Amino acid sequence: MEDQQPETLTLTPTPSPKPVKRNLVSSLMEAATSTLLPRSSSFKEDSYLSSSLTSSQLKSLQDLKHLLSSSSSSPSSSPLSIFNIPLLPFSDRSDVILLKFLRARDFNPSLAHSMLLRCSSWRSSFNADTLATASSDELGFKDLESLVAFMHGHDRSGHPVCYNAYGLFKDKLIYDRVFGDADKLARFLRWRVAVMERGVRLLDLRPGGINSIIQVTDLKDMPKRELRVASNQILSLFQDNYPEMVARKIFINVPWYFSVLYSMISPFLTERTKSKFVIAREGYVAETLYKPEFVPVQYGGLSRPGDLQSGAPKPASEFSIKGGEKVNLEIDGIESGATISWEIVVGGWDLEYGAEYVPRSEGSYTIAVEKTRRIQASMEEPVHNVFNCKEPGKLVLSIDNTGSRKRKVAAYRYYVRKA
Repeated sequence: MEDQQPETLTLTPTPSPKPVKRNLVSSLMEAATSTLLPRSSSFKEDSYLSSSLTSSQLKSLQDLKHLLSSSSSSPSSSPLSIFNIPLLPFSDRSDVILLKFLRARDFNPSLAHSMLLRCSSWRSSFNADTLATASSDELGFKDLESLVAFMHGHDRSGHPVCYNAYGLFKDKLIYDRVFGDADKLARFLRWRVAVMERGVRLLDLRPGGINSIIQVTDLKDMPKRELRVASNQILSLFQDNYPEMVARKIFINVPWYFSVLYSMISPFLTERTKSKFVIAREGYVAETLYKPEFVPVQYGGLSRPGDLQSGAPKPASEFSIKGGEKVNLEIDGIESGATISWEIVVGGWDLEYGAEYVPRSEGSYTIAVEKTRRIQASMEEPVHNVFNCKEPGKLVLSIDNTGSRKRKVAAYRYYVRKA
């Protein structure tokens, strides 16, 4: 399997279209979320290098170490560890853990110490250290894997990404089976903690490394009232026992009533936690979620189930299409007898797409590989196609956004197998 050289990107501007009418709800939603896009988020990820700490923060760290040493000097005390990292003797890795608890408590050593001891006690009683490697048969809910909560890929900086989607529970039978009583809810919480533990295992937890994950929450069809109890318990559990483990919490497919839901959970969140929230506007989900080759196809990316199990995926090329423009992607230098396959996705499609093969010989005819058609905004998965080239030439992918004023973000990749 050999890849051709990067193709030529041709931008063909056309006159701007007439203004598009928009409904009131979409206008209000865009206005409400425009300040919460990733580039304007107030949260800045922390460094765990000692050189980046202020003198007062370093003193708080030393005070917390003193408290830990004192509480662990009792003959009856057991060795203290969090996330399978021993806190004594102190090390660079234990410093990362201690700083997470300090930051969660505004660098108050006493409060951080109490929080840490409660977390250690909870992990022991919950057997949290065993959950990352527990089988689906042990945990149950095997049918929820890859649907409700799952780890998948990384962002551009290398943070593991955890996806959460609770729309499945709009089905009352499924809801009752999972949340029907206190025992069922407890089993679900244990399963959800196991997913979190697997995410933590993917972190470096050392200064200068990757020390937090990305949480993506899909609010599409989420039954807000029914999941109130479960949501509050999950939030409380994670905030108390996984401090500073989330670099960003991204909300996608946000419904109009999100502000009501947010007002209910907001009292359970610290200001620091709320500063990490990002809302992805419609059509910009994949752009918000970063590398398209790691983003699941159902969220506008190129990654299908099982793609990441055989190693790193082929990188995708990204580009944007302005409103009123048409873009032609040309994959040139294809040899006779070669087979080319490609994938392309455009956020919030609502435009025209087509593909044609242009032979190099002047006496040959252009072949319509995919007739130009309009792809609706409801289209989420990428277009995938394969073409066998009987003579040398180039493949031209046409993306026509002249009927819209909105800028679109797109990604594509291709493979060429020689004869």
